[in-house]
Order: sequence, then C-alpha cells, then structure tokens
Amino acid sequence: MARALLFLFVFPLFSAQVTLGIDRFFEEDYAEKYKGKGAALITNQTGVDGKMRPTQERLSPALSLVALLSPEHGLQGSTHAGDVVASNLEGALPVYSLYGKTRRPTPEMFKGVDLLLFDVQTTGVRAYTYETTLFYAMEEAARHGVEVVVFDRPNPVNGITVDGPMLEEECRSFLGYINIPYCHGMTIGELARFFNEEYKVGCKLTIIPMKGWQRSMSFRDTGLPWIPPSPCVPEPDTSLFCLMTGILGELSLVSIGIGCSFPFKVVGAPWIRADLFASELNRQKLPGVHFQPFHFTPYWGVYKGQECHGVWIQVTDLLVCRPVAVQYMLLGLLKSLYPKEVARGIEGKGTPASNFCRVNGTSAVYETLVKEKFPAWKLLQIHKEERAAFLEKRRRYLLY
Repeated sequence: MARALLFLFVFPLFSAQVTLGIDRFFEEDYAEKYKGKGAALITNQTGVDGKMRPTQERLSPALSLVALLSPEHGLQGSTHAGDVVASNLEGALPVYSLYGKTRRPTPEMFKGVDLLLFDVQTTGVRAYTYETTLFYAMEEAARHGVEVVVFDRPNPVNGITVDGPMLEEECRSFLGYINIPYCHGMTIGELARFFNEEYKVGCKLTIIPMKGWQRSMSFRDTGLPWIPPSPCVPEPDTSLFCLMTGILGELSLVSIGIGCSFPFKVVGAPWIRADLFASELNRQKLPGVHFQPFHFTPYWGVYKGQECHGVWIQVTDLLVCRPVAVQYMLLGLLKSLYPKEVARGIEGKGTPASNFCRVNGTSAVYETLVKEKFPAWKLLQIHKEERAAFLEKRRRYLLY
C-alpha cells in the first residue's frame, strides 16, 4: 500500500511529448539573452508552462515585467464572447485590456518596455480574435521599435489539415485579419512569421519554438494540459468541431450545441428529421466523418427549452477529415431538405448576413447559399485554387 501511495505522489501529473515555447525559453539561452529587459506580456489563463505554472510567474525572475495585456475574454478567460473587458491598473502589475477601449497597445502600454511577449493558446480557427490581437500588437511594436517574442504553442487541430475559404479584403476585420484559409494548419508562431513578412509589418520578431511537436499531432497527442481558451471551447477537440459548425451558428438557423454540454458537436432544430438528415449526410461519403441521428434540448441559446432533432458529428479519421467541408455540407443539405426554414433564416428581416460573410471571410458562401437550390458541393469548391496556392506560400513560414 505504501509503495502504491509513493508511486502516486512521484508519478508526473502530465506526460508531455511536446515542450512548449515558454519552457524552451528557460531550457535554451533565451532567458540569459533577455535578462533584465523590461517586458509586457500578452497572456490569459492559457499562458502556462508544461507543469501548469503561469507564464508571468515563470518570467518574473528573468525579466522585469512591466505590465500584463489581456485579449478577448480577459486575463482569467471568464468574460463571454464580445463582452468588453476592462483594464485593471490598481495592482502592483497593471493589466491593460486589448478588448476594451482599445484593441491595440497604446504608447502608455509601451512605457519601459523593451520586449512585447505573447503566450496564449489559440484554436486553429481563422475567425478567432487572439491571433488578431497579436497582429495588432506586432504592428504597434514595429512603430515603437519594440521586439516581439512569441512563445509557440500547438495548433490544437493539427498542422496538416487546411480547409475552407480564404479571407477577401472586404471581409477583413478584427475577427479575421490575414488572408489564410478558415482552417489554416499553422501554429501561432508560424502565423506571426507569415504576417510579418507577407504584410510587410517589419517588426523585430523572435519565435521561441516548441520541441517534439509534429504536424500530425492533435492537442491530445501532445500530452500537454488543456486549459479552455474561452468559455465555449472546453475540450481539446472543441476547436475541430468549431470548424465544422461554428459558422452555422452565425445564422441562428439551428442549435450547434451552444447551451448544451457538447458545444459545436451537434446540429439540430425542432423542424429537422434526424434520421433523414443523418442518412443524406452519410450518403455524401465525406472522408473521415460519420453523422449519427441525435436528439437534445438546449438549456439556453437557440431553441432554448425546445426538443431539437439532428445529428451528432463523429470523426472517424482526423487526418483525412475536411472540417470546413463538413460544415458546408451540413449547410447545403439543410438548404436542399428544408428550403423554407433556411430561407426564413438567411433572407428574413434582421438576418446577420454581413456577420456571416465576415466570419466566412467571403460573401461567396452566402451568395451560393441564397441562389442555389442544391448548394452543398458548390460550397465545397469555393476558393479551391486559392487554397492550393496558399499551401505553397506557407511552406517558407513553417517551423516544424
């Protein structure tokens, strides 16, 4: 019994195959190189090392931390999507919000700062504000002559899967700032390199790379602890399912599990026939995915308190699955099977068409959905050639 208890106490909490950028900062000579520098750190609750120690605590002995800067959802990640985050300047270490009065670092935030550090876990989805927070920060750092250091972290989906439309200039926004596919298959460090060069930002940029990460890895493969980057991304695989249903949520046509304990993993509505919908989806033979008839009742959000019928999405082979293609197939078949219900959602008064296009990064998806009676396979072809060109372009920015 004593041996068993001893084993429990000495066995590591996590058995990681991947060493994060923040850990390599201390394993290599980076900490010595930057010793004593004044630093501001963009971070939140996901900014921890491989043993769950907060990044700001690890950095304190090596660097002189001047300020913390927080993205959307706040420093603790508890604020809901879209809600303003207030700065807190009362403590010993000021916390400036980059999702409040300003979304860009101001001259005040650069006082005493030699280095602007970034350590935030992102989701692998283009339509996510953490990446744009970094890109804005890089632009401002370039103007102030401040070096940017990014502690690299895994793309939680993997580094191989690239899918979905590109970002057109008229849809550029804080929700999507650079022209990459909706599912880009890059780490935050690789994206920073891409942005700095392709958009000619020209900031002094240093990426602290991971060790042991392979492009085929999902987050679960890394052995690292998962901390939800935002309230609706509770599990490592939620990012993958967000790529499959998140855009659908912009139209409020169906419930995508927000308001249930399985966000993004289901698609349902009171007017859907679960068996028919699942059968038609499976008949399309999309690779790496199966659709199971499913029934559920959301406790808040779209169709709150109403029994919904639809499908549970099951991934059978992650590396061949095209997650955005799954999303557009769902959307296209909904239009074909339930044209009246979908028409009310996409063409009715107050329809958030502009936001839907902004999230997609293109108006082509919305236009195809409105015009075509059977839009599913046409949706899957949008930006196919542009996506292939991106795959070639991104090669020079890959670190792994």
